[in-house]
Parts: sequence; C-alpha cells; structure tokens
Amino acid sequence: MKQYKVIFLDWDDTIGDWSHAAEQALHVIYERYHLNELYETVADFFNTYEPYNLELWSKYGRSEVTKEQLHFERFYYPLMVNNYPEFRGMEKKQLALQMGDEFLQLTNKYFSLLPDAEQVVKYLAAKYPLTIISNGFKEVQYYKFSHSGLAKYFTHTIISEEVGMNKPNPKLFEFALEMNGVTADEALMIGDSYSSDIEGAKAAGIDQLWLCQSPEQGQTATYIVPKLTDIMALF
Repeated sequence: MKQYKVIFLDWDDTIGDWSHAAEQALHVIYERYHLNELYETVADFFNTYEPYNLELWSKYGRSEVTKEQLHFERFYYPLMVNNYPEFRGMEKKQLALQMGDEFLQLTNKYFSLLPDAEQVVKYLAAKYPLTIISNGFKEVQYYKFSHSGLAKYFTHTIISEEVGMNKPNPKLFEFALEMNGVTADEALMIGDSYSSDIEGAKAAGIDQLWLCQSPEQGQTATYIVPKLTDIMALF
C-alpha cells in the first residue's frame, strides 16, 4: 500500500450526513410555506427542487453561478410552477430568499454525522494530518464543524468560497498541497462526489478514494469503497 503524508477529506455526505439534514429541512419548508398548494406531496416538491439544485451545485463548482445565485435560484425555481407573480400574498423572489435562509438554518438544526464517521476520523487522525476541503457555504460549514466534536482532528479547514476557487478546480487542491507542504503524490483525497472530489483530485495529480456503492461505467478512482469503515482496512 502506498504511503501518504496527508489526507484530504470532503465533509458533506462523506463525514456529515448532509442528505438527511437537507431532507428534513425540505419537509419543514414544505409544511411551513404551505407548498401543498403548489405540489400535492413533499415528494413532488423534492423531485422538482433536487435535480435543479444538483445542476446549480455543478455550475457552482465550475464557477458558472455565484453562491448568491445558487442560494436564491434553487428555491425560486420550484415556486415558478405557474405564472402568478405572488404566492400566498408574498412576491416570489422575496419568498425564495426567505426560504433559502430558513433552509440553511434548518440544515444546521438537523445536522448529524454519518454512521462511523467519528470512528474513522479519529483512526485517520492518529496516522495522518487531515485537511477538510469543502464547497459548502461557510456560515453552515463552520457551524457543523464546531458542533461535530471533530474539529480538533483536522490540521486545516479549507472552504472554497474563502479561497475563491471551488472543487473540482485543481488549483484548490494545489492550494491544499501548499498549505500542508506536500507534493501531489504524497496526498490522498477522500470524498463521495465523483465530479467534485474525484475528478478534481485527479486533475491535480492526487490519488483518490471514492465512497461509492455502485460506480457507473467509465468512472474510476485510485480506490473505491462502499463504506466509510472500509477505509480503515486500507490504511
């Protein structure tokens, strides 16, 4: 097994259970804003919201939209299911911004770690310096870091908006290498997103460990494991 000097980790859906927090938050948004008047079920609302949200995050990673555009548009889009400029007496642009703000607060409320995340982070931290590399919004990420109980195990925390570059931009990974004083062949990137974590690390010449249960044809990484705890058997 290759020896590494530092390990980089993604946060959302690698260590923190972002999917669960987002799902709970969207349920509250659906109920609080009476979106049953636009969508028969919360699943109908989610099926409109989520594909566009993922598209916006991909564009954000490529610096094609700003943080502010993503924050606004992901809730404005599902509100535009009819041509009426208002919904329940509120102008839709104002409503989308309000929903976006509440969504971020709610994801903090419902924050949790993924199963075994604490065990794996402690295991890795005993062997390697660890650095978080995240595209998440700083006001949300720092809350989660500080409330996770794991912040002390990370030597560095890199939030893309603070650096001015997003994953998969290889320059962000190169920034992390410089911060740690290592070369690309001395680092390993661990993450769940193929487009952001794996392809970004590849472009920077960094080995990758992809958390994925069923890769699609053509998707490759240095290591592919289905579960977090599998990492401990490798390193």
